[in-house]
Amino acid sequence: MDKSQIQNIISKKIKSLTIEIDELRQLAKPIEPENSIGRISRMDAINNKSINDRMLRNSEEKLQNLKISISRINSSDFGICIKCKNPINFKRILLIPEVLKCVNCG
Repeated sequence: MDKSQIQNIISKKIKSLTIEIDELRQLAKPIEPENSIGRISRMDAINNKSINDRMLRNSEEKLQNLKISISRINSSDFGICIKCKNPINFKRILLIPEVLKCVNCG
């Protein structure tokens, strides 16, 4: 397993996810009640805000998992399924570097 390649991928994902989180934080700001928008537009804005809130939480969780993965990349159990203890396919790790389980267990 080429850990430097995985480390580069994780670093790039962390960088892009950090930018995405900053953008989502802007979109998830509270909707000001004094804005003069119609009732339907306000309902649409509230709905969009809840979607953005969920995307923000998911992105923050993924960022945390990526940071954990990069911190343990040099440990002996990196790339080993936490459930069955078998090696995780290298291509799976390249695609989802924060993955902790193999395809069969995941």
